[in-house]
Amino acid sequence: MASPAQPDTEQHLVPLLDKDGVRLTVDDAIATVTLNNPAKLNAQSPAMWRALTEAGQLLPGSVRVVVLRGEGKSFSAGLNRQMFTPEGIEGEPSFIDLARSSDADLDAAIASYQEAFTWWRRNDIVSIAAVQGHAIGAGFQLALACDLRVVADDVQFAMRETSLGLVPDLTGTHPLVSLVGYARALEICATGRFVTAEEAVSIGLANLSVPADQLDAAVTDLAAALLSAPRDAVIETKALLRGAADRTYEEQRAAERQAQARRLRDLAGLGD
Repeated sequence: MASPAQPDTEQHLVPLLDKDGVRLTVDDAIATVTLNNPAKLNAQSPAMWRALTEAGQLLPGSVRVVVLRGEGKSFSAGLNRQMFTPEGIEGEPSFIDLARSSDADLDAAIASYQEAFTWWRRNDIVSIAAVQGHAIGAGFQLALACDLRVVADDVQFAMRETSLGLVPDLTGTHPLVSLVGYARALEICATGRFVTAEEAVSIGLANLSVPADQLDAAVTDLAAALLSAPRDAVIETKALLRGAADRTYEEQRAAERQAQARRLRDLAGLGD
């Protein structure tokens, strides 16, 4: 099956960032972050994570939707396996180095890696992961970092960290449990099995599954639909929904009232 092609519009945009396997382009209100090391199935490394963090910092204020995609046949096959070797990746701490560091240094290192996965849920943007082929481990977690997931019908999600003696630590556990529930999340992580496109949609992991050659078009249509509503209304709605799980029913009612009061005053020209 052919891998989804990149949109023609992205090909002609000047990247704001293009390094370490990450390219950022912006077309008015839509930004596209592309993992562009297809020869290595977009395997991830600390350098890629730093570039992803930088991409989030470089987003212009005009951006409302961020699309995350991977070039080639796979979205991301997970960690660069060289990280598992004793020598690691040149210029980066190996897993052995990390294990030997102090508690504070180890915590700080992992926290810095996680920064690449945290900004996608900012209230001022809506992020869409366009996922084809393999999305394994860190790749799965990067897709989970986004608000929405549109998948090709050849997608295969898997959380393989547990089989390697590790845990998913790149912010993936919280959204996974939120999407599919504790029992299903535990089973997926503990077994490391593949989740196909059909199952991903049926359990709420993906919003939509389409044939691989229609992935770009489906994401473009979704982005356009997201842009059809006023920006401030989407921001307020996203903030309400993101906070709902941590509020009681009464607290959520109050949050709705407060948000609506802000919207009504803004629409009447009486906002701050």
